[in-house]
Amino acid sequence: MNHEQGSEEDWIIEDDTHDKSQEQLDASFENRPWRLLIVDDEEDIHAVTRLALNNIVFKGRHLDILSAHSAAQAFEILSREIDINLILLDVVMETEDAGLRLVKRIREELKNQMVRIVLRTGQPGQAPEKSVIVDYDINDYKTKTELTTQRLFTTVIASLRAYEGLLSIERSRVGLTRILQASANLYELKSLKEFASGVLNQIGAILDVGADGVLCLSRNSACASPGSIPAGSNGTSLNTSIIAATGSYSDWAGLDRLPPDCEWTAIVEKAFFEKKSQFQHPVDVLFIHTRQGHEFAILVTPPWPLGQMQRDLLELFCDRIAAAFDNRYLNEQLQRAQEASVVALTDLAESRDTDTGGHVQRVCKLTNAIAAELKRRDSFPSDLTPQFMEMVGIASILHDVGKVATPDAVLLKAGSHDSSERKIMEYHALAGETVLARAATMVDGVSYLTYGSQIAGSHHEHFDGQGYPRHLKGADIPLSARIVAVVDVFDALLHRRPYKEPWSLKDTIEYIKSRSGKQFDPAVVDALIHYISTEQPDWVADGE
Repeated sequence: MNHEQGSEEDWIIEDDTHDKSQEQLDASFENRPWRLLIVDDEEDIHAVTRLALNNIVFKGRHLDILSAHSAAQAFEILSREIDINLILLDVVMETEDAGLRLVKRIREELKNQMVRIVLRTGQPGQAPEKSVIVDYDINDYKTKTELTTQRLFTTVIASLRAYEGLLSIERSRVGLTRILQASANLYELKSLKEFASGVLNQIGAILDVGADGVLCLSRNSACASPGSIPAGSNGTSLNTSIIAATGSYSDWAGLDRLPPDCEWTAIVEKAFFEKKSQFQHPVDVLFIHTRQGHEFAILVTPPWPLGQMQRDLLELFCDRIAAAFDNRYLNEQLQRAQEASVVALTDLAESRDTDTGGHVQRVCKLTNAIAAELKRRDSFPSDLTPQFMEMVGIASILHDVGKVATPDAVLLKAGSHDSSERKIMEYHALAGETVLARAATMVDGVSYLTYGSQIAGSHHEHFDGQGYPRHLKGADIPLSARIVAVVDVFDALLHRRPYKEPWSLKDTIEYIKSRSGKQFDPAVVDALIHYISTEQPDWVADGE
């Protein structure tokens, strides 16, 4: 069946040759051919088109030409082959508008907006050019009689260049999206090792290429300990510490410096010395310098040279890494300042009660251990948030900070208190809660002071409502205080105090069990006993 006007000789009358000096890519560059689909119901059109395009090379890449002899066959191919760059599409095939219907299906059903589509027709009256250009998402419209060899070459190259431009824009968009997502994730990471590993996990996605492995290195000597943020570099040494590694370099993670026989030491040192990234395939080094004075290098080994767009995206990512790291570093400094303030307040309170030496450190450890056991059991999921787990241990050392308001005569009395002295002692709970709650209002969100206020004010409350200062009961007592209530009594019984001798571990546990459901939350008691019996920590032993 022949719908076309004129023969193939009419549109291939010129025998011009294309420029043979087109750009050839390095042999190491992946050679992915351009993919072109001819859609036409006449076999001669396929043959002549292949003949005309047989030796075309554009940017070092040949053409891989596929054929479909109907719109239905073309749709099946396009559904399966998602990397076709250009379609040379006949209009009149199974029906007079088969090609036009296929265009709509490509754009609407396959959601393929990237592939370039050039309509070719031998019957322009069947599909007037103006209406087709306006109504259909195509990129060119040609009659077969006007497509000489040279014009076909021009049309194909122009279409491939347009596809390349669209692909570049799309990859930039995807790359920028990945950078934004990756940067946001980095703000949540804590330690330097965790941060560096997060960076490496994003590099491959941004490159959109495989890599044999990547390394994250730091010039700061303080980085040799991968669990902490380093101090600023003094700029006197090019020794590097490897703080994260993937792929074939995984065994290098944690080394103080690159192995002596590493062939890339020179390029890494050059990046640090010149303070800029180095792109020297087969290895590239991304240099990162933060405003706080920290310097990092990321060593990448992609399988082929990175294009300019990929380099630009990675440099942009490096800027975001620097900002995220500085933010993490400053946040950590603020957190450490909070911790230092908490410790200072505790030291102030303990300075007046030297017979309780070591008590707050043990309370902190045991509070963290019980919280972890409750988390493992999936108890109190709404309370045991990441923030709670991070802060409750440090906050627990503030439980008796209110004792700074207790007179020495009462606080240091050797022996039992009478009823009036007991009231004075009990006031330390409200005093501590009030001071810490007021301080907590000066910090946005939940802080150590928030949990410290809860613990100081409520760790003497009883689960059955018979405690002080407010006679709170059950879940009305904050979980942080319910945990410290058990821990505080457990440690106090196990160790010497001015008014008592230490108890044995066995007697202490038996007492804690006897008060479960009365003074103490049963779930917390169970977690304590499980931890003591299974872990047997060496800092918990029979009383001193």
